[in-house]
This record gives sequence, structure tokens and C-alpha cells, in this order.
Amino acid sequence: MRLMITFSAPAREDPVADMSDEWNSAIDTSRPSIARAYDVVLNGKDNFEVDRRFVAEIVKVVPEIYDVAAYNRQILGRAVRFLVDQGIDQFIDLGSGLPTVENTHQVAQRANPDSRVVYVDNDPMVLAHGRALLAENDRTAVVTSDLRDPTAILGDADVKRLIDFDRPVGVMLVGILHHLHDDEDPRGIVEAYMAAVPSGSYLFITHFCDSSQDSRDAEKKFLALLGTGRFRTVAEITAFFDGFELVEPGVVPLPQWRPDEAVPAELTVGQRLMYGGVARKP
Repeated sequence: MRLMITFSAPAREDPVADMSDEWNSAIDTSRPSIARAYDVVLNGKDNFEVDRRFVAEIVKVVPEIYDVAAYNRQILGRAVRFLVDQGIDQFIDLGSGLPTVENTHQVAQRANPDSRVVYVDNDPMVLAHGRALLAENDRTAVVTSDLRDPTAILGDADVKRLIDFDRPVGVMLVGILHHLHDDEDPRGIVEAYMAAVPSGSYLFITHFCDSSQDSRDAEKKFLALLGTGRFRTVAEITAFFDGFELVEPGVVPLPQWRPDEAVPAELTVGQRLMYGGVARKP
């Protein structure tokens, strides 16, 4: 089940059948991938049976997980439109996943056709599909790199071609920081990217939240089956924004961040599973 955004294409057994042998050999189909699992819950078609089995296990503890993906995609649209309204016309989308409907470049360029977007992900399928999807869009690029290496990403040729670091940038970490373990210093990684952008830039984060027993059960499933998935507390998520000016309403459950429609006073487990926020660099 999805909310508002619908994909009708069924999952293919071999989503990379039409790719080169080079890409086929680079893609590990023996274990689930973060990008492909997110594609599953967005009802996409670029995933494998191993990814669908993983999501089926998550559904057992969080039946609303497909809705959660919809909430995450919806806040992406609202936040990107908000940033464009603030004058932001260049974005670095870190841990972006597979480009799909209503992704960052579509939302931003609809609001401002001059917007530039760089997607960054370490899954080779993201680059393979992204190249085809974005082949005719010279204001958008897909970079295959690990967000845990800010130096490499900030020095990438496509990043430097599209992003002017003398002007404000929208730095996006949407649904990805929870896949970094504490010993990987996720806060230091956030600080490294924000140190590279000037005053007036914005930071946009969404993150799994330790908000219920169901969320803690989901965390156990993520860690056991995927190896990542750190459900942090509201205080821990808010700490990523330390030193920046949080935009109202602050760090809140995704449906409550500047909603387009009325939100029920009593939120479900799924509606509280992820929190998000946006902050400005002073």
C-alpha cells in the first residue's frame, strides 16, 4: 500500500538483465541492498527476490512499512519545495537510492527549472539506472560513491561541475543516516558536508526513530537481516542539527512536518517510525 504516489509496474525477476556484464558483476544479489529495499517499499521494479524477502520480514513487525516509505517520499517533496522557496537552487542528495517518481530533481526543477541536483549512492544499480533516467538532463548527475567519504564526494568532478560552493546548497540525508553505525561517526560526517557549504545553506534529514516497542523490534530485524538500521531517539536525531537554525516545526514525525493536509492528532506506529527536520546554516 502506498499513499498518494502509486507505482503499478511489477517487480522484475532480473532488473539488470539489460545492463552490461560489468554492471551485472558489480551487483550483489546474494543479500538485500538498502537502495533496492527502498525501491520495494516504493512499489518499484528495480529489486530482487532477496530484497523482497527482506521487506516481507520487516512487514511482520511494522505492517505500515510501505506507508512509511510514502511518508518519506512526501516529506522529500515538501522539504525540497520549501528549500526552493528559500532560494536554494542546488542540492546534494546523499544516499539517494534509485531515482524514481517525484525524486529531488523532478520536484526542484518543476519549481525552478534551473535547479541542479547531484545524487550520491554507493549502489551500482543507482548509477546504472540513473544514467539512463537522467541522460537528457544536464543539470542532474548521479555519482557512485560512499557518503562516509565526504572528501571524495566533495572533490568529485560532477559535484564540482554542478555545485557552486560559494552559494547556498541544500544538503540532503533522507532516510540514510540510520544506516550508519555510531562508530562510523554519522554526526562528524554531517558536519563535514555542512562545513563545505556557505552560510544560508540548509540541512534536511529524515531518520528512523526509537519511538515505540514496534520500532525497537524493527531495529532488531534490520540489524539481523541487513546489518544496518540504527533507530535513534528524538534527542539523538535532533543533535545532528546542533549549530544550525531549525526550521519550524523542528524535528517531528514525518507527517507533521509542514503537512499539505490535516494530520490526525493521534499518530499510528508507522507515522511515528521516522522523524525529520530542516535547518539553516547561520
